[in-house]
Amino acid sequence: MQPLLLLLLVAPLLAVHVDLIPPFEDHCILEEGTNLYDPKNADVVPWFDVDLDKPPSERWTEIATIYKDNIHALIKVITDLVVPIFPDVDVLGLINEVFGEMNKMIPQPYQDEITSISVAAEMPLGEVVLYNIFYEIFTVCTSVIAQDEKGKLWHARNLDFGLFLGWDPVEHEWEISAVLRKMVVNINWIKDGKILYKSNNFAGFIGIYNGMKQGKFTVTANERFMKEGGYVGIIRWLTGMEPDGKWMTWLTRETMENMEDYASAKEHLMNTPMLSPVYYILSGTKPGEGCIISRSLDKTDILSEMSAQKDPWYILQTNYDPDTEPLFLDDRQTPGDKCMKKLGKKNIGFQGIYNVLSSRTNLNKLTTYTVLMQTDTGKFETHLQACPGDCWPF
Repeated sequence: MQPLLLLLLVAPLLAVHVDLIPPFEDHCILEEGTNLYDPKNADVVPWFDVDLDKPPSERWTEIATIYKDNIHALIKVITDLVVPIFPDVDVLGLINEVFGEMNKMIPQPYQDEITSISVAAEMPLGEVVLYNIFYEIFTVCTSVIAQDEKGKLWHARNLDFGLFLGWDPVEHEWEISAVLRKMVVNINWIKDGKILYKSNNFAGFIGIYNGMKQGKFTVTANERFMKEGGYVGIIRWLTGMEPDGKWMTWLTRETMENMEDYASAKEHLMNTPMLSPVYYILSGTKPGEGCIISRSLDKTDILSEMSAQKDPWYILQTNYDPDTEPLFLDDRQTPGDKCMKKLGKKNIGFQGIYNVLSSRTNLNKLTTYTVLMQTDTGKFETHLQACPGDCWPF
């Protein structure tokens, strides 16, 4: 019997972690003392300003103009995947009609920002709307908050994107992931002439998956897979059932712009009605200020405090509820926990956590970048990531 077939048959019966078959098995690079962290690699990702004092129609012009070819390439990959499924349908025409009309329902300032990106990138409005909402459905990732021996908090995440969106058999990677790596930017969000907060984004995407408000809090958002997923929220929103519901990444952005401390950010992320399930991973500035907020559309289902964990010096979240066993073919929790324990509290810092997130299978074929944040110092680094060679596809 083939090893992979045996794995598929046995793992569900065991209901425990099952190692992937060679050469895809989990591997913590700290086991042999390997260090892949180089702060100079963060210089590859450019910085831009988004000035919130400007009219929404002017905020994204620079980024959208510079990256218009990349945005076009991304939409082409998506449509090339869909067209063969519906050969008799004008897919692009349908996208531009449906999603173009949808923009009229999007609240301000997002509506005007999206419109301006379509103008600057010289592409139809519907395609830019599609670009800004499909992240609600197709993202997997790993987020970590860790507390060092001095009580300082460090926050990091891998963003994995592109699952089932076009496998390139020549390059052995997901087509969407390859395109997105060329679109990663860092952003200083400006208010009253000063940096209000920092994030990293895909160029032309107006929501936030990762943000840091210096001296106050940091947040990352991980996809949560549920029966009532993002598509349900979209339908409810389109039909007027949830006119005030928040998109996952827009609620993150709203929290970064309006909340002033860990407690207020926590309350806002826990209790604001949403259009898609999500895990918000939130850290503050004081020892123990770290939590996972497991959200459904209407409420917080689970609040997991870092201080209540078996190992209260860190918290690691992938895409499964903290009290649920991960799918055996997608278990990034077990190797992540193992590697964090190998790292240990005394070695917490950008280098240590980066090496954890650069270990398989937290690093996989979907991984596009690692972001590292430390809010006391305001240090924020984005490192492009890829997993060449024999890596698990997700």
